[in-house]
Amino acid sequence: MAEPAGEAPPALRHAEEVMGTVFSFDVRGGDPAVVRAALAEAVAGLHRVDEVFSTYREDSQISRLARGEVTVEGCDPEVAEVLALGAEAERVSDGWFSTRYEGVLDPTGIVKGWAAERAALRLTRAGATGVSVNGGGDVQLRGAPGAHRPWRVGVADPLRPGSLAAVVSAAGAEELAVATSGTAERGAHIVDPRTGRSAVTDLVAVTVVCPRLTWADAWATAAFAMGSRAGLDWLESLPDVEGLLITAGDEVRCTSGLAHRLG
Repeated sequence: MAEPAGEAPPALRHAEEVMGTVFSFDVRGGDPAVVRAALAEAVAGLHRVDEVFSTYREDSQISRLARGEVTVEGCDPEVAEVLALGAEAERVSDGWFSTRYEGVLDPTGIVKGWAAERAALRLTRAGATGVSVNGGGDVQLRGAPGAHRPWRVGVADPLRPGSLAAVVSAAGAEELAVATSGTAERGAHIVDPRTGRSAVTDLVAVTVVCPRLTWADAWATAAFAMGSRAGLDWLESLPDVEGLLITAGDEVRCTSGLAHRLG
């Protein structure tokens, strides 16, 4: 959960159950009426994303697209946008990230981060000076909660429930995202795209820190599927990306620049 360090101006907070999880908003600054209206728009936008991209709804555009009933051109423009982002994630990860599950189109792995990032941007464009959008534990931060008070995000320790493995600070960053993929809460749900089966690695969690949640979410998933050694090397090669990897043997591995984001 993202928390401000020290005193902060009054916050506009809201929690919304959507997309199979809970999105929590913590919004600071700006004209209250304008920001409140933008928050309502952001929440409505999340529900619209769910309607378009849910693989559990037979009538969603993504389900109809997967069945060949419509073309990408016949869907909302956001569908083409998300599929392009997914293709880029697949290219950058050399196929370790995929928008297909068991051979069927399923961009779920990139939609949530993209939606949270878009919601946060909507609020800052409305004049909010500090925004935290937490979508099921993956967080997009923009601005700051107060003067000289950066956002801070606790990273749960997957091997010690109730404890933190690290605290990430957004000090000095206009935007920062923190996303974690692992087995602690949802079990072995991450798929190895090369086998189509659950990824079997030495990892229990991968946390990625970078400016945009779209990529943080995708990179955490891909790095988890790779395993600790290959995943760490790959994250190290990406610009403006840091990672924290925890193995089943309680070994913690970090990218070289992560330390300056902790505190």
